[in-house]
Amino acid sequence: MKMLLKPLAYLFLAFLWIGCGNADDDVFFNINNGELGLGQPVDDCLNFGDDDLVLSIQEQFTSLPGKVSILFKVSDKFGNPVAGLTASQFTIYEQGRNDNCFNTISSNESFARISPNSQIFSNSTLLVLDLSNSVLANSLNELKSASIGFINSVMPQLPSDTFKMAIYWFDGEDVLHELNPLSSDRDDLIEAIEGITPNISNDPSTDLYGAVIKATEISEALLQQSLQDEVIGASSVVLFTDGTDQAGRYSEAAALSAVNDASLNISYFTIGLGSEIDTNILEEIGKTFSAFAGNEAELEATFNEISQRVSERANSFYLFEYCSPKRDGSGENNLVIQVATSNQQGAVQTSFDATGFTAGCE
Repeated sequence: MKMLLKPLAYLFLAFLWIGCGNADDDVFFNINNGELGLGQPVDDCLNFGDDDLVLSIQEQFTSLPGKVSILFKVSDKFGNPVAGLTASQFTIYEQGRNDNCFNTISSNESFARISPNSQIFSNSTLLVLDLSNSVLANSLNELKSASIGFINSVMPQLPSDTFKMAIYWFDGEDVLHELNPLSSDRDDLIEAIEGITPNISNDPSTDLYGAVIKATEISEALLQQSLQDEVIGASSVVLFTDGTDQAGRYSEAAALSAVNDASLNISYFTIGLGSEIDTNILEEIGKTFSAFAGNEAELEATFNEISQRVSERANSFYLFEYCSPKRDGSGENNLVIQVATSNQQGAVQTSFDATGFTAGCE
């Protein structure tokens, strides 16, 4: 796996179009665009009909003696992530050089499995909190309660390297303050939130645009680190504020440019509180999803709405692995993954090379 992922790492962010083929091809890596990624449309011989769900292949590789692994994301046709799918909802089809169409693979003979997490995927969340004077004076307790609920909803109960969160805060200073570094332990994150006091800030102003720019820079750095670690990375920026930019250190155009020019593997969510926010600006910053609370009493419900969106996105990635019966000399082999729920279906096709495949895969 390491031999495969290292050359790919330098190509993930290049946004090149690649033909759908073996895992050692170049990669068009784009988590958010709702397309098929490394996959391609399914052969008409299967007669599946129109897709209601989109399966986007993010990475695929083979390992001897005969294992095929595919990391993919599931979303609906509107781009909304689909989480919580189980292995029983997937059907896998394989087509070799002597097959006119595809045959369903045997889950017993192929040791096939689909799991919601992967050792080659890492998701990070940046919770960015406005702790300017208006928040500290009027809504700190509600913000702390809502933030703790957000952490409990997004982070797994047991620490996992697949899901990590960092907490930052801003006021009027030209600094994005770190409250808690990236961590997989939600107890540490909750303790950090509980430790926020009304005198944490020394500048009562609001450097909203600076916080957006700096959070984007941190997220980009996390993605780069993922590549160096040979892991596929995705990041979410979740920003809360109760007002507009007052510090004037950075322009609105610079903040929006940071968001719009950011890696497509970064999602942006915004939460606004009260009547002094600019909903249009927050919707542009929170291009993935935005939610607004009219008062402090609505804040926890608004955070919960955002936490559901963040969790759904992070849990819409699945890892398929199986031991192929194809052997050395069979050439290029086609593979189809189909998912079906009670009222929706979708499928994606890809291919792999069985060169060197032998028995003994488990």
